[in-house]
Amino acid sequence: MSEAEFDWRALPPVKKPYAEVIGDPISQSKSPKIHNFWLGKLGIEAEYRAAHVKPGELPDYLAARRADPLWRGCNVTMPHKQAVMTLLDRLDPLAERVGAVNSIVPEGERVLTGYNTDVPGFLEPLRPLLDETHYFRMARVLGTGGAARAIVTALADEKLVIVLAGRNKEKARALLEELDPSGEHHAADLAHFADATDFAFDDREQCLDLVVNASSLGMTGSPALQFDLSHAPPGSVFYDIVTSPLDTRFLQAARAAGFRTVDGLSMLIGQADHAFRRFFGASPPRGEADVELRERLTP
Repeated sequence: MSEAEFDWRALPPVKKPYAEVIGDPISQSKSPKIHNFWLGKLGIEAEYRAAHVKPGELPDYLAARRADPLWRGCNVTMPHKQAVMTLLDRLDPLAERVGAVNSIVPEGERVLTGYNTDVPGFLEPLRPLLDETHYFRMARVLGTGGAARAIVTALADEKLVIVLAGRNKEKARALLEELDPSGEHHAADLAHFADATDFAFDDREQCLDLVVNASSLGMTGSPALQFDLSHAPPGSVFYDIVTSPLDTRFLQAARAAGFRTVDGLSMLIGQADHAFRRFFGASPPRGEADVELRERLTP
């Protein structure tokens, strides 16, 4: 479908409660399939849809939706996660700390509140590992965009030492200082990880090491992510937030080398869980239902 078919001004009116995801572009979003799957499983009379909102249209979009009593809120995706913040009435403390909003909910007297569900969504598949005791925890995070803000915040709260790599090393350093100024983190040039290293890692037993692609590199239509596996300590867990394709070359190479992997659907479904609760006031079906949901989301 073309973006014009998702134009928020041209979407047909609904006669039941609804929520939506906004972005530019938006046709690729999997969020409608996730939320409508849960609504159907729970038998809730509501709808979730995608709305194409261009950057200059954000004020008009929010004004129109604020006045609609059936609107239960929206998820926010690229490129609006930071720009929308100044247009809201209130920011949840976590969203304010991250500096990015991915969920907007009308509360009370239509007070528009911004939340960030990317943080708990990202951590969800890692929770069993994070609940273990480790001598040392480190994450190599690749990318300094909007998603990286949530990921750095999440990992810093879980007491990981972070090596943040970006095309601009100074931007990476500034982001670390902004989000966790007291942490002993490190900034690096993304190109550093493209070439092989002969660094001899120490004994990593009882340590937790993550390698996270927090960028759009490797996404369909984007350049490939260049990461040489020699930079990953033994036992590392590779996590890629890209969802198209779901099984990226980054994950394929890691899995072939014997590393554990986490794909982008894990974070997408995890963050949607928290947003769904706020939009529709119910807990989505998880567990075995996740298997069926993944089948629906995977071509």
